[in-house]
Amino acid sequence: MTLTRPNLALIAALMAALALPAGAQERPAPRPEGDAPDAAAAQAPKPDAAPLTFGLAGPFLAARMATVESDFQAAARYFVQAVAHDPGDRFLQDSALVALVSAGEIDRAVALADRIGSEGEPTELSHLIHRADLVHSGDWTGLLADVGTPGDAESEADLLAGMLRGWGLLGAGKASEALAEFERLSRVPGVAPMVNYHLALARALVGDYEGAESLLADDMTGAHILGFTARAQILAQLERRDDAVAMIEAIPGVEAEPQLLALRDRIKSGQPVAFDVVRTPADGIAQVFLTFASALLSSPDPEPLSLIHARLAAWLSPDTAEARLMVAQILQERQQFDLAEPEFDALRRMGQMRPVAELSRIDTLSRAGRTEEAGKAALSLTAAYPDLPQAWIALGDLLRQQEKFAQAVPAYDKALALLADAPADARWFPLYARGIALERSQQFDRAEADFLAAIEIRPNQASLLNYLGYSWIDRNENLDRALDLIKKAVELSPDDGYILDSLAWAYYRLGRYQDAVEPMERAILTMSQDPLVNDHLGDIYWKVGRHREAEIQWHRALSLDPTDTDDVDPDRIRAKLDRGLDAVLAEEAAGAVETPASAPQAANN
Repeated sequence: MTLTRPNLALIAALMAALALPAGAQERPAPRPEGDAPDAAAAQAPKPDAAPLTFGLAGPFLAARMATVESDFQAAARYFVQAVAHDPGDRFLQDSALVALVSAGEIDRAVALADRIGSEGEPTELSHLIHRADLVHSGDWTGLLADVGTPGDAESEADLLAGMLRGWGLLGAGKASEALAEFERLSRVPGVAPMVNYHLALARALVGDYEGAESLLADDMTGAHILGFTARAQILAQLERRDDAVAMIEAIPGVEAEPQLLALRDRIKSGQPVAFDVVRTPADGIAQVFLTFASALLSSPDPEPLSLIHARLAAWLSPDTAEARLMVAQILQERQQFDLAEPEFDALRRMGQMRPVAELSRIDTLSRAGRTEEAGKAALSLTAAYPDLPQAWIALGDLLRQQEKFAQAVPAYDKALALLADAPADARWFPLYARGIALERSQQFDRAEADFLAAIEIRPNQASLLNYLGYSWIDRNENLDRALDLIKKAVELSPDDGYILDSLAWAYYRLGRYQDAVEPMERAILTMSQDPLVNDHLGDIYWKVGRHREAEIQWHRALSLDPTDTDDVDPDRIRAKLDRGLDAVLAEEAAGAVETPASAPQAANN
């Protein structure tokens, strides 16, 4: 569930109300430092682009590089330095504001915005930040003077100013005028659901719970997490607790939203429930910024305005969990983990850890190679929600990906115990993943049972069929059935290099060397950088008498720097190059040397 549905009219309205910050545009031709040009110079032909001076060039180029890498803290530092070199450059001013707000340095952004306004015409972004500061300081009179009087009732360009005006009127104690302003805005084509949501919050804040509930009952207005929360709280104020409970329980996917379930339980048990989705008009304006941030994030080409609005929302209302969560998720997507972590920490302190968001965070941290942080996040999630099977699966996956197979098994055990009464389809992946962990920790009997149980649920899951089939082949067990499983996996996923490798290696283990050539050559086309596949192809070539080609493949396998994690023994490859595969196999048979087993394709989340 998202805060708002994607709303192209809302996005268009915001873009009309606030131009894209200069930091996201191409910089105009830079001008040199020095005195203002005289009249003659002003009339002289102008060069295409004057060179940057030495003092400005360094911080400007560093700032642009930091911006490309979404390193907002560095970008803010360097753009502020650039502004110091050229205080009147609007591009540099706006770029500094973008970076400061994105980095969460709102107070410094406010100071810069105030300076820009005092020295001349403010930029669109500095004007927005100034308005947010008026809200932050509770200067409702100043805000209302700044946004002015209503414009054309049908104009989308007036939308943001109108929303600020509505909440500003409420802050100034003019409730009737505030409600009338929201009703006026609701007539703007295409934005009625969003405006009516804010109208409902305003009505609830002044005690008109019935009017608020009737607006939120419309799915177009209230069918998002904050809308559901607000409506449930409002129904509780109206003593319609049964309706509130039924509404929450009917929400699709509500089992993944423990905050809503906890609210349901409080309502169901008769505990006092306050309306606190917004406590003040400033909270309402924070939700205006959050609504626009969500709509911009849903646009086909999300850009810096989404993070700017989310940051301002969190600044105005630090206790609004959705604002901090959106900031954290945007920063995480841009690989700014050090900036995202304080937001996630704040959510945990507020008791607002969101399992879906945390699972995404754990996966992102893991993919970024930040395994220690991912592990801590997974442990925190299991501690906060010990009855959430997905949390234990995430922990098991992390341990398995780090090859801590024996440690992963208990995590999957816990998940599967919690899923005992769940639909079968919810159990297949943890069964498969636990099977891998068991097989890799030398507990094949248990692993085999898990694989077979998972296949009962998902008989057409190619990677699952491949893993069990390969495991049987590797153990010289159930060879005919193993080959059938792998052949079916190839039919289901004919271009998967791992599965083709399994089929070829199955033929090799069965002594069907000529049959192994074609699938292994297909595998190498998609996995030419895999040392194991190159090693396998070398063995197969040797067995069909193509010894020179076998040696080429073994040399290539060594050139790819195989390690233990590749399931390739470099010393064994060197022995094959020195004495040939037949001699190595004979030595291993005579000395009972166990050939290292290569793993089939592992499960991926």
